[in-house]
Amino acid sequence: MQERILTYIKTELLAGEPADLTAQDDLLGSGLISSMAVFRLIAFLEETFQVRIPPEEMTIDHFMTVDAMTAFVRDRQAAGV
Repeated sequence: MQERILTYIKTELLAGEPADLTAQDDLLGSGLISSMAVFRLIAFLEETFQVRIPPEEMTIDHFMTVDAMTAFVRDRQAAGV
C-alpha cells in the first residue's frame, strides 16, 4: 500500500520530482503538494483502497506523510468504512 501511494504521488502529483521522496517526508508542511492535490490524493485513496474518507477525517495529521496515510487507510479498512 505504501509503495502504491508513493508511486501515485511521484507520478501524478509531483510529475516525477523529487525522485528521492520517502514515506516519512512531510508533504504538506514542506509544500510538496498543494491543497488541491490533496483532494486528488483522497479520491485516489478512496477508489484504490475502497475506503470512504469523510470531511471530518480530512486532517493534516492523516495526510502529512505517506506513513500517516497508510496507517489511516488501514484503520479505515479495518473499521470497514
